[in-house]
Amino acid sequence: MAQMRVLENEELKIQVSDDGAELCSIYDKAKDREALWTADPKVWARHAPVLFPFVGKVNGGFYTYEGKKYPMGQHGFARDRRFECVETGESHVTHRLVSDKESREVYPFDFVLEITHKIEGNCVTVEWKVENPGEKRMYFSIGGHPGFCVTQQEGCTLVFDGQESLERVSINLDAAAVDAEHPETLKLENGTYPVDAHTFDKDALIFDHGQVKKVGLVDSDGTKLVTLFCPDALSVGIWAPAGGNAPFICLEPWIGRCDNMGFEGELPDKFDEQSLEPGESFRTAYKILIGE
Repeated sequence: MAQMRVLENEELKIQVSDDGAELCSIYDKAKDREALWTADPKVWARHAPVLFPFVGKVNGGFYTYEGKKYPMGQHGFARDRRFECVETGESHVTHRLVSDKESREVYPFDFVLEITHKIEGNCVTVEWKVENPGEKRMYFSIGGHPGFCVTQQEGCTLVFDGQESLERVSINLDAAAVDAEHPETLKLENGTYPVDAHTFDKDALIFDHGQVKKVGLVDSDGTKLVTLFCPDALSVGIWAPAGGNAPFICLEPWIGRCDNMGFEGELPDKFDEQSLEPGESFRTAYKILIGE
């Protein structure tokens, strides 16, 4: 069984598993409540998985690199691998995943992925570092998928400070790909958008082109639950199961995302695909502010 790493201060207690380097609990001491989704397998069996080296699905379950097709499941494979815990302190823990024979069968690149979780006051910081120790350029996407507990979806409010509207693209459910050619305008009222029973009928709300750098979540009773800060995100997805009954909503910062409808190109041509030359590294982070 994977070990759970615990960080605690006067305001929060968090738990991070060696499996997937996944944040599994954010306990808010002031409100005596669990802020992070509990991974009920009857609804959604994860808490806050990392999405690497792909975000979302690839068309047909395969991607193409240098003329060869490789199978790839949704959101890559890192979330299903056991990481090595390489550093711990009073307020941080770092996990590492390194490429191996198994990963190279579906992803032909050498990589080092490090994930660091930190707590300070009522804030959790999630840092990602991707390194290319290989001899050729590597390509990747990376994203977060934290789910946050709500009393009920319907009646919750999404808060986008200072914005009047957003351009949203939807996932074509038959193709499991983004219909980027038909964006919709999401009208906001004083920077807010109400969640109802049909908000996620078309799967996630997806905002591309760096439109969203901060999003808040307010419960149906008016309680401020969480604010996500993601200054480097190229896309943000907001998701919950369709039907409006699941007691959580995910706020997801992405760098790269699933394929557009009809995409049949090579890996380097995927939407917002990232690359690293040999010896280069990539760093970014997002923050989760609990409560006020």
